Amino acid sequence: MKKYDGLYIFAGNAKDDVLEASLTKAVAEIERFGGKVEAQEILGKRTFARPMHKRENGVYALVRFELDPAKVTELVNRYRLVEEVFRVQILAVDDRREAKLAVQREAAAKRAELKASKEAEAATDASAE
Repeated sequence: MKKYDGLYIFAGNAKDDVLEASLTKAVAEIERFGGKVEAQEILGKRTFARPMHKRENGVYALVRFELDPAKVTELVNRYRLVEEVFRVQILAVDDRREAKLAVQREAAAKRAELKASKEAEAATDASAE
């Protein structure tokens, strides 16, 4: 099993309830192929740089999942048959890059915590005077 990020574009006129159903259907396809969904996020409606197939916008969603690498092409081919999915792009997640980003996030959180504690200490010193 390998981690992947799937960027889905759904029809631009999709309402919230229809969008949720479409996303659920896309996630069900991943699970049907033996994958495991880790996270999903709706990125919102965006306008295309140029019209594609007479459409000018779409609703984007990002799904992180684990799947056997041999089944990725089958999954993409299956999405071609699903009408709700306008476009899909699946990228493999680089574990080294993810580890580096996690370290950077952790360091940024420590810096923010240190800054907050210094500000609280300075406020306490100012009120004591």
